[in-house]
Amino acid sequence: LKATAGLRLLPEEKANALLKEVQEVFEESPFYVPNESVSIMNGANEGVLAWVTVNFLTGHLYSNTRRTVGILDLGGGSTQITFLPKSKKTIENAPPTFTARFNLFNNTYELYTHSYLGNGIVAARLMTLGALGADGLDWKVFTSSCLPKKFREEVTFAGSTYKVSGIPGGYAGYKLCYYEVQRVIKGIFHQPYEVKGSSIFYAFSHYFDRAVETGLVGNRGGAVEVRDFKKKAKEVCNKMTKYGAINPFLCMDMTYITCLLKEGFGFKESTTLQLAKKVNNVETSWALGATFDFFRNFNIH
Repeated sequence: LKATAGLRLLPEEKANALLKEVQEVFEESPFYVPNESVSIMNGANEGVLAWVTVNFLTGHLYSNTRRTVGILDLGGGSTQITFLPKSKKTIENAPPTFTARFNLFNNTYELYTHSYLGNGIVAARLMTLGALGADGLDWKVFTSSCLPKKFREEVTFAGSTYKVSGIPGGYAGYKLCYYEVQRVIKGIFHQPYEVKGSSIFYAFSHYFDRAVETGLVGNRGGAVEVRDFKKKAKEVCNKMTKYGAINPFLCMDMTYITCLLKEGFGFKESTTLQLAKKVNNVETSWALGATFDFFRNFNIH
């Protein structure tokens, strides 16, 4: 078992208590339990292993070309971007912790990769509301123009419970929401120049789920442009009574995705993203890559 950002965001004591429980369940099973069978995966590996999964499933890892696809993963607690740069400058200009080098299938890869902890979709909701890390959780109500005016609910995340609501007598809609979300993204993200080019990126997890929920793509996924997320975000935010019944956070989530792609990573509005939950019936996530890692021991460093 490998845990991701949800546990990375918990206090160490709580995270270790959960891991210990899982370890005990494993040890009671009839299966062989090797050392370090239960652990928290670091964010960089999460991005690299998801990249391996998608490029293996799309046939890019064992073809003679060096053409690969990039990946965008949006979890609840963190978000990852990983791709194989076409230009050496991308690696040279990247912050020191934003690269990973490993050997796989007789090839050496040096990837641009980073995991932004606290910028997953659920953590970002609470950041937008100004709730993450705030005091007075037992009495404070955190409001946002990204939520339906009459909405009020308790949200539990990383061991804390927050009271959140829309603004009953206030304004709601895309413009105000975008302004709120922008504050969460501004100045946090490194923008690799290459994302402005023609590279193909696969986007999954909450990118896919929200696109399906809003009717942007069907259950089988498909290609969309960044501007399609923006267009749909505007529609959802300006018809909150209709979409709020599906998911009250839909306006906030779609606006966050739009802002993350454009102002966070620096994608152009015309960039095409391939939204996919599965490729050849295998899920687009880090799990398959982690299996290769387990058997082959990549030595990511």
